[in-house]
Amino acid sequence: MAKVDELKVLLDPVVTGLGYVFWGVEYASQGKHSTLRVFIDHEDGINVDQCAEVSHQISAVMDVEDPIAQNYTLEVSSPGMDRPLFTLEQYAAYIGEWVNVRLRAPFEGRRKFKGVLTAIEDQDVCVTVDGTDYLLPIESIEKANLIPNFDKK
Repeated sequence: MAKVDELKVLLDPVVTGLGYVFWGVEYASQGKHSTLRVFIDHEDGINVDQCAEVSHQISAVMDVEDPIAQNYTLEVSSPGMDRPLFTLEQYAAYIGEWVNVRLRAPFEGRRKFKGVLTAIEDQDVCVTVDGTDYLLPIESIEKANLIPNFDKK
């Protein structure tokens, strides 16, 4: 967690300075095959050239600051339709949408929740699964993604 927080502080100004929204960052340290994934967004959408532009700038900053000691792969992309959710503000923007949530540790006997994002209460995310509301503390969420709805008009 501390490494991800350090990377957020380092990379957010780079992305926003280029005129994009810093959506979030994932870092998976897997020995020789670590991955740094940076999600960017823009009101007009994101294309490959924009990802390349941000990737180039992030690479330059990472080379100078060197926050990751081992080799890693840098990926820059749009959050996409199944966008990951990182902040309470992002969750709040998608109330009423279907989400997949995976917790770091079991809550009421389960780690995975698939349901409707119904509310934000203080630092908790409320997900309704089969008619039952679950208040999940944001700090206990390991990963959360929207479930795309292709039936919307």
